[in-house]
Parts: sequence; C-alpha cells; structure tokens
Amino acid sequence: MGEINVYGIYIPILLVQAIIVYVLFKLMSPLIDRLVMRGWIVLPNIFNLCLYLGLLLCMHWLCLYLQGTSL
Repeated sequence: MGEINVYGIYIPILLVQAIIVYVLFKLMSPLIDRLVMRGWIVLPNIFNLCLYLGLLLCMHWLCLYLQGTSL
C-alpha cells in the first residue's frame, strides 16, 4: 500500500483507513447500542471489536481494489 507524504511526514495508508473506519464505527454506535439494549447482542465488547475489524477489512479491500483499477 505505502504511505502518504504530508509536508515531509510520512503517514501510513493503514492509519488513514483506521481513522476513517473509527469515524464510521462511532456513527454506527447509537444503532448498535439499541440492539444491545434489546438483547440482540449478547457480548457487546466482542461484537464491537469484530465489527471494527470487519469494517477495517472492508475499507482496506476497497482501497486495494480502487488502487488496482486505477492502473
């Protein structure tokens, strides 16, 4: 993947993806909290971790796909 050079500071692409996914995760949190309160999610901490990692995987796959099609 590589990195982004911002005024001489190299920022890893995965860090940028992780920040974007964290914002998406925080936007989804109210919906997840409702499901926890209704009892649909038994172990919310493990669910939140798995959801974040799944979103990060999808974001990384999307970036790789878009990078591959632009060549």
